[in-house]
Amino acid sequence: MAQNMNNLVDLARSTPPPGSLLDLGCDAGGRTMWIAEKVGAQAIHGIEIDADRADIAASQGINVKVSDLSRRFPYDDSRFDLVVSNQVIEHVVNTDNFVRETYRVLKPNGHAVISTENLASWHNVASLFLGWQPFSLANVSEAAVAMGNPLGVHRGELGVQRGHIRVFAYRGLRELFVLHGFAVTTILGAGYYPLPRKLARMDPRHAAFITVSARRPGVSD
Repeated sequence: MAQNMNNLVDLARSTPPPGSLLDLGCDAGGRTMWIAEKVGAQAIHGIEIDADRADIAASQGINVKVSDLSRRFPYDDSRFDLVVSNQVIEHVVNTDNFVRETYRVLKPNGHAVISTENLASWHNVASLFLGWQPFSLANVSEAAVAMGNPLGVHRGELGVQRGHIRVFAYRGLRELFVLHGFAVTTILGAGYYPLPRKLARMDPRHAAFITVSARRPGVSD
């Protein structure tokens, strides 16, 4: 959604612009290139697990490596100024590795901007109250989409191999990054179903999506 992507870009902008950007789970690269243009990144890199999607991203000029984000990232220490990821961490088997490796490949004072669904969003809370699977954890079976949630989008269709594994709430996402050495600077919200989305900025704890901006401390910190 547009508000979520705008939040990601707002948090990813810096002065001077980042010289190098890494997108974790870059898919076919369209979103990666859009972010890079908005923040003024020069060297654009991505990790993607699907080789076919990675080939498309590479054709757009992204330096892509095919790899699993639950394993060691295929880069040297302190390589990037900015690491971004949108709606990917909830699909990753080893989220500790995801955050730990993000820290490792960032330069000191580099930033990570990571966006994900919010388990504590009001529409998820309402689903739990009714005894349903929350919307953010209904896509957990390869047999069917929206299992356990009658209002889920595409309910009953064939599921996906890499569905959502775990979904964080506001405090959990913050603490995950702090536990791995980051200084969390900001968390923004987007979407506020079924109420107006402008409320997400006022109350990110119950927004549909949350985006964390976390800095790897520098040597002087």
